[in-house]
Order: sequence, then C-alpha cells, then structure tokens
Amino acid sequence: MKKTTLCFCIDGDKVLLGMKKRGFGAEKWNGFGGKVKNETPAAATIRELKEESALVAKVEDLSLVAKVEFSFAGEPFTECWVYLLEVWQGEPAETKEMKPDWFDVADLPFQKMWAADAKWLPVVLSGKKITAKVDFSTDGNEVNSFAWEEALFD
Repeated sequence: MKKTTLCFCIDGDKVLLGMKKRGFGAEKWNGFGGKVKNETPAAATIRELKEESALVAKVEDLSLVAKVEFSFAGEPFTECWVYLLEVWQGEPAETKEMKPDWFDVADLPFQKMWAADAKWLPVVLSGKKITAKVDFSTDGNEVNSFAWEEALFD
C-alpha cells in the first residue's frame, strides 16, 4: 500500500482547501499533500504543501490527527497521514496542481470533495485524533464502508 499525506491549514474557524486541477482527484476540493517519497510522512507533507500552495511550514508545526487507509472496491490503495497546521509563512497561491481557497469549517464544500470526507474530516476538525478505514466504490464516487476509532499520536 503506498503512503500519502494530507494537510489542512487552519486559521480560526477557516480551513484552506485546494481545488485539484489535474491528475488523481481532479476537480475535487481537498487538503494539500501527495505521495511519500524517500522521506518521512511529515517531510512529504511540508514539501507537497509548498509545491501545491506556495506555503512554507516546519515539520514541528504539523499536528498528526489521522491515519486513514483508503481502498477502492476492497483493493487497498493508500495509507494516508493527515495533519493540521496552524503556523506557516506566506500566502496561499495557485499552482499548476491546485487552486487554494478558504472555507468556513462549518460550511465545507462536501458535495465537491471525496465522498468520505464528510464522514471523517469533521471528526478531526472537531479535535479528535483517529484511525479510519474507507472503502470507496470502484469509481470513488460512493463510500462502500467507513469505520473510525480514536487514536493516540505523539
């Protein structure tokens, strides 16, 4: 199972999302992140955040809030480390991959996000740390199954 990351920048009651412009997940709002290469998940998160939004952050400012295993039609796809971030430098800027925008935490555009995001993202934005398993339909438009439990992360 490949390893990926997601990062959600938080400013008070606002969360920064990016509209994916190309590739896997195109036309969906999501956090910033991607594949873990020859690095830790936290280092990958910082690298991807800069590549996709132009924001600069430090590993020590990341807060690990979830580890989510995603599968499609029962086939394992990725294990994803999910981080929240409240400290960074710079202003979000559109890149080749993402177009960033701020949303109220209470009014996220779930209809334009991955189908499971409405199930797990509010849980972590409410302050819980979780492990979760999501199984999507083959096309990723429906959630076949979803389960989560609280977790302890350092």
